[in-house]
Amino acid sequence: MMEAKNGTGTLPAVWVATIPLAVLALLLFLVIRCFGGGAIDGGSQIALLSATSVAVMLSMGIYRCRWAVLEDAIVDNIHSSASAIVILLLIGAIAGTWMVSGVVPTMICYGLEILHPSFFLVASCAICAGVSLMTGSSWTTIATIGVALMGIGQAMGFAEGWVAGAIISGAYFGDKVSLLSDTTVLASSTVGVPVFDHIRYMLRTTVPSFVVALVVFTVAGLTLAHGDATHADFYAASLRETFRITPWLLVVPLITGLLIVRKWPAIVTLFIAVVLACAAMVAAQPELVARIAGTETLDPLTAFKGVLMSCYGPTALATGEPQLDELIATRGMAGMLNTVWLIVCAMCFGGVMTGSGMLRALTEVFLRFVHRAFSAVASTVGAGIFFNLCTADQYISIILSGRLFRDLYADRGLDPRLLSRSVEDSATVCSVLIPWNSCGMTQATVLGVSTFVYMPYCIFNIASPLMSLLVAATGWGIRRTGKHA
Repeated sequence: MMEAKNGTGTLPAVWVATIPLAVLALLLFLVIRCFGGGAIDGGSQIALLSATSVAVMLSMGIYRCRWAVLEDAIVDNIHSSASAIVILLLIGAIAGTWMVSGVVPTMICYGLEILHPSFFLVASCAICAGVSLMTGSSWTTIATIGVALMGIGQAMGFAEGWVAGAIISGAYFGDKVSLLSDTTVLASSTVGVPVFDHIRYMLRTTVPSFVVALVVFTVAGLTLAHGDATHADFYAASLRETFRITPWLLVVPLITGLLIVRKWPAIVTLFIAVVLACAAMVAAQPELVARIAGTETLDPLTAFKGVLMSCYGPTALATGEPQLDELIATRGMAGMLNTVWLIVCAMCFGGVMTGSGMLRALTEVFLRFVHRAFSAVASTVGAGIFFNLCTADQYISIILSGRLFRDLYADRGLDPRLLSRSVEDSATVCSVLIPWNSCGMTQATVLGVSTFVYMPYCIFNIASPLMSLLVAATGWGIRRTGKHA
């Protein structure tokens, strides 16, 4: 038996380890049936905690696992997600301040003038890919450029699922092939592959997947029904009546992008982005700040109150057009609290599954099927998706997948670049497709679109693991290192 980190020295039986997962799947199914898009408001959190309690009872009751071991695993998991929680709260503040300051409305207005509706989807995918490639951050791209494109797409009459899918597809492609991406560096370093070699090897699956996405979004843009130029002009005119639109407001996203390119820490960069937007808000939209604060005139105290309310709370500005009112309404940091709550509950579940040894027992199942290159890639892809489901975190999934298969690939004489690429093709890009994963929860909250709504339209994210399997099946670019089991 392999040593498990549960204090007992044995791994739980596979059938026991599957019980908490089965309970979680059943509860989440019932929650989604009952609450639909409102599942994140509390039902999903209760489902995760209930499945956690089942895992605790099984590990302590059957295998005499000590509570202290499980508690330490939970604390470690939550500790690893602390930065993501802070980033999520700052993104909430950005959503409020960038909207009220007029930054996002300005980007929407100019975007409506430049982007033709027929090519909007493919252009959005390409724009987000370029921004993520330069910044290395899909989260930041989606929270800034993505939010603006979401507004433009809705103004043009596109279904929100298509727009969100194009944004996410482009952002995750750029993130995967960027030298500045933390997930790219993490995947290569976990396996022990130089990052340049890792990125070059990834292009064999990543570029074809992205081409597929561009083709789909091009065809969709040319065939789907959408608003005409008059419809877009009406939204632009309504925005100009509500906000003071000026190119000077674009200084805020430009400085934010520059800080990201210079590799400033994400939390510091996002905080500066909020501060810049607050200053722009007072300078460019004083009437709106006063209206949010509940007064007619703006004085220093009123400005302070309005700025803080835009950061932490919901804002609703009337434009005379209900759909546009919904578009520019924001929830601030408070709107992220349900997501933070869900992340904490997901980390509790992942911690107990790891600390009890149940996760390790389940991963042993994958190892039985690894014999040839295709089976190794298929097992790695399956493990990456499986870990995303279980741990609800892409970083944990990358580390676990890389460490689990690293020695096995070496024993089978398989190129380690094949492992690092397979990990990225599954653990990284599929995380956003899982509703209770930190990535899926974050992007659904930021874009205001349920994970189940945008999931079918994330063409790149769906194509990547399939392309990884296809390339492995053909044997293209796969070579042995000389070691064999």
